[in-house]
Amino acid sequence: MDANEVAQYLRDNTDFFERHAELFVSMKVPHPHEGKAVSLAERQVLALRDRVRGMELRVAELVRAASENEHISDRLLLWSRSLLKERDPQALPAAVTQGLAEIFSVPDVALRIWADTAPGDAQAPWRGEVSADARTFANGLMSPYCGPNSGFEAAAWLEREVRSLALIPLRVGIAPEAFGLLVLASPDAERFTPSMGTAFLSRIGELASASLSRLLAEGPAA
Repeated sequence: MDANEVAQYLRDNTDFFERHAELFVSMKVPHPHEGKAVSLAERQVLALRDRVRGMELRVAELVRAASENEHISDRLLLWSRSLLKERDPQALPAAVTQGLAEIFSVPDVALRIWADTAPGDAQAPWRGEVSADARTFANGLMSPYCGPNSGFEAAAWLEREVRSLALIPLRVGIAPEAFGLLVLASPDAERFTPSMGTAFLSRIGELASASLSRLLAEGPAA
């Protein structure tokens, strides 16, 4: 019998070691870590310990992730509350950007809106120059961009060096075209990475869009 046949025999005869209990105790197999021989029973215990240790690490990681998500949810609620309490539409851009910077500890936040708003908004910081290419890029974002600064025009809207950023398009409902762009940035290259999930960033975009849409004249402009 070759090894495969032996393995198949044991699978087909699960009571083998019950009928040969002395063999189960006396058999020696290599230790998985120390290179010495141990009994088959001890080897099985070691395997179970390794499996339990792996499960414990996994559970600890899940608990850590759940705690972190709960913390982010609490901050998202706090930021949302500040937007709902703001009755002056003209104060909303500052409420959005300053709230994100303070509540989420984001080093730099910028906002641009290019859709039609009230005539008196022309000199507002969030009405700054935005190229056609940047608008087209924002229109193409179906979800937030999160990663390194690859020479994005939006990075120039900030005063400090930008090494990583999140670009969040602003839309009215499911409109195909964006009416603005929200930028979260950091000089830390690891603050915003492509491997990060964008679920919370999407929620930030939805809430910011709903709040800032109060500034729009009729709806998003082309």
